[in-house]
Amino acid sequence: MSTLNVDKVDPSTGTALEIGTSGDTITVPSGATFVVAGTTEITGTNNVQRPNANPLIINGDMAVAQRATSVTGGSTGYHTCDRWRWVQGTFDAVVDFAHETLTSGDAYADGFQKAYKYDVTTADITMAAAHYSIIQYKWEGQDIQCIKKGTANAQPVTLSFWVKSTKTGTFVSGLYDVDNTRNCSQAYTISSTNTWEYKVVNFPADTTGVMDSNNSNSLNLNFYTSAGSDRTSGTLATTWESYVAANVAVGQVNGVDSTSNTFHITGVQMEVGEYTSSTIPPFQHESYGDNLLRCMRYYNIFGNVASKPLGMAAFYSTTAVYVGPLTYPVEMRAVPTITVTGGSGDTYGTAGFVINHSSSNDWFQTFQSSDSTTKCAFMYISSGVSGGDGDAGRGRCADASNPFGKIEASSEL
Repeated sequence: MSTLNVDKVDPSTGTALEIGTSGDTITVPSGATFVVAGTTEITGTNNVQRPNANPLIINGDMAVAQRATSVTGGSTGYHTCDRWRWVQGTFDAVVDFAHETLTSGDAYADGFQKAYKYDVTTADITMAAAHYSIIQYKWEGQDIQCIKKGTANAQPVTLSFWVKSTKTGTFVSGLYDVDNTRNCSQAYTISSTNTWEYKVVNFPADTTGVMDSNNSNSLNLNFYTSAGSDRTSGTLATTWESYVAANVAVGQVNGVDSTSNTFHITGVQMEVGEYTSSTIPPFQHESYGDNLLRCMRYYNIFGNVASKPLGMAAFYSTTAVYVGPLTYPVEMRAVPTITVTGGSGDTYGTAGFVINHSSSNDWFQTFQSSDSTTKCAFMYISSGVSGGDGDAGRGRCADASNPFGKIEASSEL
């Protein structure tokens, strides 16, 4: 074998450069790195790195959990880990959620120290027809155009993840095209109880149904953890088809049939192209800061820490105050819904918030309204405050001994 030593190879004409021919194997030696700059669509081995591309799945390593580290008895909604949504139908089970810290196991050894976990506290032993539960991720249409769905050049995708469950057997993951009401599902097997296992699942290309390129929800990733007969009585849709409920989770075991059941997942990755466990590129670990900023496009929280400032306060009249702007670190996906959690009264010891002004403290239970854009919010209060028109001060959370408040801005899909 001969060796050619050069610093750069350019095509002799045009801009296309071909290495090898059909059927050849291009080898990157162990320990070497093949860098493909500026693209999320790459073909190669597990040595491939993507320095200028963001992962298709935000917070796939479950590192960010702005809302809480644990939630008791959560219903449908976002609990603990950012961007990961719990969905349940008519349901008899009660499930607690945790932002789990890992200290051992194969997922930990692979570089993952956080996981999304649920723990069944009330079982649903017999799944009725409409009963089901899903761990779900949602994409904006403009963020998933790289799979070219609905075109002649549609691309397959490969899903990989670490999973641990006390319940063994067949589980189902699926992709659901919201814009065109189409679905594709793939089964995987959890073989050993309470043991981290690495799974790689392939989804074929779909040349039917172009997804909208905007900031609305176009594609969902569903990890089924239980399903009743209305979702399991047909034939599993392993190729893309118009949505038929009976075909989406065929074979799915009941992951909530015992109070001993737990389910843990982390390292969720989706790549454009068809890969195996030995060829899929490694999980693209982002810095925590970059990961957090991407999550903040969908959710921000202000306050929730004793005595911490919220923003400048200005009296609009002698009994009304605006606080803000509360500026979002990044522009949010859409004008967010503002949710305020305050105290129980307008006095020290019961208030959730306070205005400091003119050597005075005006304690109040909660803000009455808000005015928000995709970039910032102003909060308004006209109860429990008194000052001079035009007075300035600062708005902050109540002290540590009080039920200090929080302000949440959500533009989740």
